[in-house]
Amino acid sequence: MSDILNKIVAVKREEVAAALAKKSLDAMRADAESRVLTRDFEGAMRAKIAAGQAAVIAEVKKASPSKGVLRADFIPADIAQSYAEHGAACLSVLTDKQFFQGSVDYLKQARASCDLPVLRKDFMIDAYQVYEARAMGADAILLIAACLDDAQMADLEAMARSLDMAVLVEVHDRAELDRALKLKTRLVGINNRNLRTFEVTLQTTLDMLPDVPVDRLLITESGILNAADVKRMRDANVHAFLVGEAFMRAAEPGEALAKLFA
Repeated sequence: MSDILNKIVAVKREEVAAALAKKSLDAMRADAESRVLTRDFEGAMRAKIAAGQAAVIAEVKKASPSKGVLRADFIPADIAQSYAEHGAACLSVLTDKQFFQGSVDYLKQARASCDLPVLRKDFMIDAYQVYEARAMGADAILLIAACLDDAQMADLEAMARSLDMAVLVEVHDRAELDRALKLKTRLVGINNRNLRTFEVTLQTTLDMLPDVPVDRLLITESGILNAADVKRMRDANVHAFLVGEAFMRAAEPGEALAKLFA
């Protein structure tokens, strides 16, 4: 793991311990199991692609460790509604507080404002966080291969699936891709950002594309900033995208989405 990931994972362990002190695992599990049905995250993406459109997971993100605050006038419900009105397939909402200035409440507000399925974007390392994700209303969770060993990934995936949540597994290189393909999920995200250097190149997706089985839905993440980037990906038969920064910096995030994927 990179230094920043080590630091984040250490903070996550502290957060889980603090949360457990306030609410037991059994209580959180009960909350998760009492939630209403999830929205179909994978289905929403595949429907867009079947219609010949790009499947966009539009991100609700206030800040990042590398870029600082991306959006000062940050109103998650308004942003989510704007995304829904302009063609997003799904939402991704940052719930990490310390590094991304995210919040559980942001996810709740975003989901309540529209009908789109919502991914909890956080650094998942513990069963407690999976139950917590379902309890807050998430329809999908992110598993980052760089943060987890094979057994952890399999356990957290099984738990999410038992709660009817989709799982998006994120990889950064071929070794992580090989590990991710052992999971049952068909959603594979390739992050174009090197977590050690923070450099971004779309070539990361293109280089790994031949190794992704046809039954998997490949989502390219990070570095999609203009129409040329979108065309480059779609010409390579990549039709699913996770985009945040390009939208967060725009006056109207939804309009920016529609323009980027016109």
